[in-house]
Amino acid sequence: MTRLAQTHGLTDVQQEILSTVRDFVDKEILPVATELEHRDEYPTQIVEGLKELGLFGLMIPEEYGGLGESLLTYALCVEELSRGWMSVSGIVNTHFIVAYMLKQHGTQEQKDAYLPRMALGEVRGAFSMSEPALGSDVSAITSKAVRDGDEYVLTGQKMWLTNGGTSSLVAVLVRSDEGQPQDAPPHRSMTTFLIEKEPGFGEVRPGLTIPGKIDKMGYKGVDTTEMIMDGLRLPAGQVLGGATGRGFYQMMDGVEVGRVNVAARGCGVARRAFELGISYAQERHTFGRPIAEHQAIQFKLAEMATKVEAAHAMMVNAARKKDSGERNDLEAGMAKYLASEYCKEVVEDAFRIHGGYGFSKEYEIERLYREAPMLLIGEGTAEIQKMIIGRRLLEEYRLQG
Repeated sequence: MTRLAQTHGLTDVQQEILSTVRDFVDKEILPVATELEHRDEYPTQIVEGLKELGLFGLMIPEEYGGLGESLLTYALCVEELSRGWMSVSGIVNTHFIVAYMLKQHGTQEQKDAYLPRMALGEVRGAFSMSEPALGSDVSAITSKAVRDGDEYVLTGQKMWLTNGGTSSLVAVLVRSDEGQPQDAPPHRSMTTFLIEKEPGFGEVRPGLTIPGKIDKMGYKGVDTTEMIMDGLRLPAGQVLGGATGRGFYQMMDGVEVGRVNVAARGCGVARRAFELGISYAQERHTFGRPIAEHQAIQFKLAEMATKVEAAHAMMVNAARKKDSGERNDLEAGMAKYLASEYCKEVVEDAFRIHGGYGFSKEYEIERLYREAPMLLIGEGTAEIQKMIIGRRLLEEYRLQG
């Protein structure tokens, strides 16, 4: 147990879960993470271990075979996993968002069909909003679903699917103008569909193709893909919640909790960078003494530790707000923005402490240096978070009269 990033008020059950995950990270992830990452290899053995721990069902209700834990518990587990290897947390987090959307918005038939198997990790989820020609502007989605009798025909190209190849269930947001007037706002013409598919690449079901993995600077191991729908036929029962036109709200609800978990990833990566930095500073000697004794390095360590602590506190606050049933888009946006920015800064300072060795692939900090930038854009860029924060602040502090 480290001094930083402590969470007060946890139950005995929560503490036991976190202790188990922390031990798993230390024994099963950290020793192999850099080697697997350099090979861009999917961590199959680690994923099997996560199944045994029950992490794929951590927030799925007990009636469906899950552990029924809170968002806070989940976020703290994501923080620990990210301390080991951020890609592992991505595998779980994307799955979790789909399970959360099913739990909150799915029909009873959809919950019964998917949640028990998702809790076991037998069905693993991915979700898809982005497209090649759009980033943060979700209203510009062009992929569409057209009704054809008792089925829908989906056409379009999606982008940046985490778990795109290894998943067997994809929640996808497309345009569906069924029952909407021509002048309806774009968000009222969007629907979320649940696509069952075979894991793998190529044509994974008729009308659905998952091309090969996108080659990335970091966030390796986990597969990130495109998804091409060309005449994909789905029964009407695969509309999330059973009614069209609700997809935008369903996805935004999922992304809101996803932002808490991206903040948790930033906390975990930053904490690991701090651990590496303060350890190396005590081992490396210059001018006859450890560099940790130089004031310049102590100042860096002080700033790094403060940022780790501040980001963790904001992430915990955002998770607890959501668990209480209150609206948390302001807190989630602040936590995601601060944690991702601070993560980048803490990792860079740890990189600087390592000096020339930080540029070597033999040192773990090199991997973290390539992973941290993904958090600046995942689940909405810093600019999007600031827009959300600004609008919510104006709502809260609007002048009367």
